Amino acid sequence: MANYKRWVSNTSPLILLGKIGQLELLTALAPSLVVPQGVMTEIAAGTDIDPCTNAILMWAKTRTIEDMAIIDEVIRWDLGAGESQVLSHCYAGDAVAVLDDGAARACAQSLGISIIGTLGIILRAKKQGIILEARPLIEQLLAVGSRLDRNLVESVLQQIGE
Repeated sequence: MANYKRWVSNTSPLILLGKIGQLELLTALAPSLVVPQGVMTEIAAGTDIDPCTNAILMWAKTRTIEDMAIIDEVIRWDLGAGESQVLSHCYAGDAVAVLDDGAARACAQSLGISIIGTLGIILRAKKQGIILEARPLIEQLLAVGSRLDRNLVESVLQQIGE
C-alpha cells in the first residue's frame, strides 16, 4: 500500500473516526485523501441524526471530488452509492479504498483494489507511532457503533501486545 499516492474514503470510516475525534489519522497516514461527492451526500443524510456530522462534512469538504460513472464491474455488486463511487475511483486511479463494508471489501478484492478499514487505520497509526495505544481508540469505535467483531479485535490487539 506504500506505493499508492491517494486514498479514497467511504462513509463509515469518516463517520466512525469523526465520532471519536480521530479524522486526522487519515491525513497523517494517507499521502493524499479524497472523498467522492456521493460519500458526502451519504454523510449529509445523517445531519439530523448525529451532531458531529456537520464537523465531519466540514473536515471532508476540502477533500471532495466529483462523482464519476460507476464502472460495470462495480455495478454488478449492487453496492451503495458511496461504496460504488469509492471503488470506481480506486479502479480508475489505482488508489486505496478506505471502507469497512464487507460486500464492498469483497468487490475491491475481486478487482485487485487495495483496501484499508477503520481498524486497519488505527493499527497502522500505532505501528507508525502516531498513536501510543490502539485499544482505547478501538474501544471508542465499538462504543460509537462500529460493528467490529469482538474476537477479531481481541486477536489483533493480542498480536500487537495490547
